[in-house]
Order: sequence, then C-alpha cells, then structure tokens
Amino acid sequence: MVQHRANTVRIIAGEWRSRLISFPHAAGLRPTPDRVRETLFNWLGQDLAGKRCLDLFAGSGALGFEALSRGAREAVLIEASKPVARALAANAARLGARRVRLVTGDALEFAARAREAFDVAFVDPPYGRGLALRALALLPRLLAPGARVYVEDDRPLEAPPGWRKTQSGRAGGVHYCLLERDPSDRAGD
Repeated sequence: MVQHRANTVRIIAGEWRSRLISFPHAAGLRPTPDRVRETLFNWLGQDLAGKRCLDLFAGSGALGFEALSRGAREAVLIEASKPVARALAANAARLGARRVRLVTGDALEFAARAREAFDVAFVDPPYGRGLALRALALLPRLLAPGARVYVEDDRPLEAPPGWRKTQSGRAGGVHYCLLERDPSDRAGD
C-alpha cells in the first residue's frame, strides 16, 4: 500500500499517472479511495477518449482529474466550497489540465439549470444528506445516450425508478455503483 501525504490523492493511470493532487481539509470531503477508483475505471473502460464527464460534487477532484488523465474530452467539476474550488484550480494549473472546467457553486443548482450532455457523471456527495438521490432526479436530461453514472455513498443505493444498476461494490464503509438509465422507463427524461 502506497502511503500519501495528508490531504493528497494519487492519480492512478493515464497521462498524469502517479501525480499527486492536494486538497484542503473541509467537512464532508473524503476522496474516493484508490482501490474504488481503480474498480470504477475498470468498469468504465480504461480509455475515456472523447467522453464528456461531470463531477457534481468534485471535492478533491480525484474522479474528474482521473477521467482527464485517461483521455476524457472534458471534465466539468462542480464544487460549492470556495477554498476547495481554489485547490481544484491550483491542481488543474499544476497538471496543465486544459480540458477541465471548474464551476464554483451548488451541484444541484448546476444540474437543475445546465443545458449540456455528459457521457459520464460522478455523484459522490457528502454523506448523510440524501444528495445522491436528489442529484439522480436531476441528471436524466443532462445525460447523452448510453451515459453512465457513478454513485458513491455510505450505504447501498437502491436504483430509483428510471435507473438500472449495472455494477456495485463495497470497500469498508464505502458503497458504490454504476447506473444507467432504464430504457424501458422514459418518464424521467
């Protein structure tokens, strides 16, 4: 097991493999563990070339920067905390990430008003607030055909109506899954 400095996370693969990104201490901010990210990107496919990614609750930026490192065309990172957003901007500059767009603001407000289509969405909100289900309710109109949504929470997620769980796992207290829109249910579109 590789030990990292406090408040850093390592990019696993791609252009920025083994580079560390740092983040400030903030309530509810807990980066997706390396092992979980490795599983997630195995599910998504190692190469995300041409994909547009949305990281709704960016936090450390581990998911968005990992996607960019693996060739994503663009990653939009949404972060409500100004100090955390400043750290994301500093990490983007340090990595030379030109295909990243940082939005400082509320993730649910962004999802409610955005007029874009994404191939992959990451939903890893602070635990215990019901934010994952609220985000899933807003996401259908932001997803390109065939899009997949990663959800991480402190308890298992039952796929809500209109969604189908394609993969799931658990690592310690972290429950995670990959969802797709259920093609038989178009009520949420």
